[in-house]
Amino acid sequence: MEKLLSRHWHHMPIDQIKTMLSTDLSEGLDAFEINQRQERFGPNTLTPQKRKSPFLRFLSQLNDPLIYVLLGSSIITLFVKGPVDAGIIFLVVMINALVGFIQESRAENAIAALANSMVAEAVVIRSGKKQQIQASDLIPGDIVLLKSGDKVPADIRLFQSRELQVAEAALTGESLPVQKIGEDPLPVETPLSDRKNMVYASTLVTYGQGSGMVVSTGDGTEIGRISKLIAEVDVLETPLTRKIGEFSRVLLYALLGITAISFIIGILRGDNFADTLTTSIALAVASIPEGLPAAVTVTLAIGVTRMAKRRAIIRKLPAVEALGSTTIISTDKTGTLTQNQMMVKEIYAGGHLYQVDGSGYEPKGEFRSIENELLMDLPNALLSTLKSGALANDSRLLLREDRWSIEGDPTEGALIVAAAKADLSEAEMAAQFPRIDTIPFESEYQYMATLHLDSSDKTKTAFIKGSLEAILARSKQSVDSEGNLIPMDLKAVETLAAKMSLKGLRVLAIAEKRMPEVQNSLEHTDIAEGLTFLGLQGMLDPPRSEAIQAVRVSQEAGIRVRMITGDHPLTARAIAEQVGIAQAATVITGVELSKLSDAELVKVVDKTGVFARVTPEQKLRLVEAMQANGDVVAMTGDGVNDAPALKQADIGVAMGITGTDVSKEAADMVLTDDNFATIEAAIEEGRGIFDNLIKIISWTLPTNIGEGLIILIAILLNEILPILPVQILWINMVTVTLLGLVLGLEPIEPGIMQRPPRDPDTPILSKVLIRRIILVGILILIGAFGLFEWEILRGQPLEVARTVAVNMVIFIEIFYLLNSRSLEYSPFKIGFFKNRWLWFGIGGMVLLQVLFTYAPFMQSIFSTGPLGFDEWWRILAFSIASFLIVEFEKWLSNRSAN
Repeated sequence: MEKLLSRHWHHMPIDQIKTMLSTDLSEGLDAFEINQRQERFGPNTLTPQKRKSPFLRFLSQLNDPLIYVLLGSSIITLFVKGPVDAGIIFLVVMINALVGFIQESRAENAIAALANSMVAEAVVIRSGKKQQIQASDLIPGDIVLLKSGDKVPADIRLFQSRELQVAEAALTGESLPVQKIGEDPLPVETPLSDRKNMVYASTLVTYGQGSGMVVSTGDGTEIGRISKLIAEVDVLETPLTRKIGEFSRVLLYALLGITAISFIIGILRGDNFADTLTTSIALAVASIPEGLPAAVTVTLAIGVTRMAKRRAIIRKLPAVEALGSTTIISTDKTGTLTQNQMMVKEIYAGGHLYQVDGSGYEPKGEFRSIENELLMDLPNALLSTLKSGALANDSRLLLREDRWSIEGDPTEGALIVAAAKADLSEAEMAAQFPRIDTIPFESEYQYMATLHLDSSDKTKTAFIKGSLEAILARSKQSVDSEGNLIPMDLKAVETLAAKMSLKGLRVLAIAEKRMPEVQNSLEHTDIAEGLTFLGLQGMLDPPRSEAIQAVRVSQEAGIRVRMITGDHPLTARAIAEQVGIAQAATVITGVELSKLSDAELVKVVDKTGVFARVTPEQKLRLVEAMQANGDVVAMTGDGVNDAPALKQADIGVAMGITGTDVSKEAADMVLTDDNFATIEAAIEEGRGIFDNLIKIISWTLPTNIGEGLIILIAILLNEILPILPVQILWINMVTVTLLGLVLGLEPIEPGIMQRPPRDPDTPILSKVLIRRIILVGILILIGAFGLFEWEILRGQPLEVARTVAVNMVIFIEIFYLLNSRSLEYSPFKIGFFKNRWLWFGIGGMVLLQVLFTYAPFMQSIFSTGPLGFDEWWRILAFSIASFLIVEFEKWLSNRSAN
């Protein structure tokens, strides 16, 4: 009994399972056995995974080199200035840590949501009596009774079923309810989605009834196995977090090295120990970009807001940037690329094939010939096929809140919608052809039939829809396009049906039979022969028109699109071809995947466009194989089965409408409209946000380099410091807040989706940008140090000279901000006024500098002095010259690149 969890229950005969579980199919388990098994197997719930304590999760947010730099900066500032300035930097660290802590806590709720998806009650037979119990009390060997509307409480091997259909989309990705047949064993290699004799925990019974034995509970169920997969998946760093980490480590080593060298130089020169230490600390403070982490966080938050306006909700901030690095989108089919609404696309009637236009369940559309000629008057055979399909039907078309939907089976709904497009309304047909009797669909017969009275002439007709084989075997004649009886051409119909199936269409055959006027009931024997074959209706879940455009744009941007679905291979390939996925003709099934080693899969995954009938583990393997090839993977999903792969992917994308709570909690991003086009829009925003992050970083670093050089030169020349540590803190914190953040609001540059994806292995800063950063740092050194010395030579007070140096740094930053609005183009080309926030930032900065220079309380805090006209024009002249020099460098770089 302890080894039950590893058994292939679908492969074993009922009698063998009954013996293994020591149960009785009619009596169930007795009270004694129930108590023993409850002690042995425990409750039918998922075991909560061990989590870090909140305190440890918070501390883990501080485990980052850049945070080390900031904490070091705070400690250094405590010695240099005091607790107030140190407290400001420490507060920045705590805010960043708190944001990360909250985001991680939400992500960890995935397993909790999965546990909550287990159902509350179940109907069982115990000691010969039917009773309702808590689902958590189920044990292996229990006999469970299922009916339409029930949520399956455990993994169950069926031994009896009557027209049982189960919706398994959340577990397998199958878009339609699956017919379950409980008696016969299946081959051991049968994939999860094809196990007709099994039902699984958390799936939903949509039709019929069934009885079965509980074979797995709690962690032993398929959903329990998925829970373990989620827990085992490592959360990957995004390209940005990896690059920031590398950059922070380099910065940390550089700071320590430069500070140590400056201190040694001062000691060797015989300077006062305390003064040397203070100067070295000032150099470290000058070189640390205190505001950069906050700027990165705020810029990512701006990206979150922008994406929300485009129907993409970001749950984890680094996901904003990761989208911009995406090289592969692995997408589900149903509801993401498709409308998740079955629709009749082709009809064969009267010897002719017709096409049906329209969108989803909306009852509007046109009929065209195979030559694409619009039909103004529909042939009688076509009308008869549509009418019969709508009457042999138990579903309804409803308009709710301006949205058309189906109550009942999606396939039947598609038949009703197709008839409505021909102005055959449900209400009018029900009035003219009231139903007398029904033969519901049964898997044994593979058809549904209804008996109707024609109110106009009192004749009675049976309308039948079902599988091609069932209808053709009972048909003796057909009709031409005008509805006249003609002999059956079985071969022609079968050939055409096969062609329709190859297009991914689900084909239903339609027939009718005139019945005696005295007939008031309908039996299988009444329609066993003599049917008149009317036609075929082929349907599928059609692709979204916007998804076709989005796939094209994504592939033009160098992003490969892959379909990973639990649906049928033919259907998957048909949709992939319709939306334009490259390599759509190459389809690999889950069975084929299971035979590939990890090394073989890594090679195959890059050459395959469609993966069908895949299991949760295989989805996870596919994502890992893509990442092994160096790709940045965006993975979409909506079901419980998608959660492990969503968590493993660089960017997990869940569906907001059809998605389960589990998939949403495991994902980095949630689409509020379940639309593939939204992914493409989010990638565009992600690329724009990354551009803006690079602009902010390349704008911020020259200030630190310039300040560091100013202090270092002063140390080497044994000069008075041109800028004090407290003034450096003012520059670094205020400029990033008012000037740097406005770069995060820059609009997306033209042609951003024509670029190839950014290589994740490329440095965060290119050689061109490093050269530009050094150039601007040197300009800051020359301007600030030069004007400081000029004012000293003119006999100005030290406070005035230092105020000139500070304003020189800030005004070079202001003009360099204009340079930085585009990494390639001149502001004269992109325009000066497309980002209105830029001018608010510049205006605010100028106002603060006026206060910094002239307000008595600011002069007291920062040791500044008032400036006259002569000082200001020199500051502005050098700032403008710096702007022009950078623009010339940018022009030279573009010219050499071309």
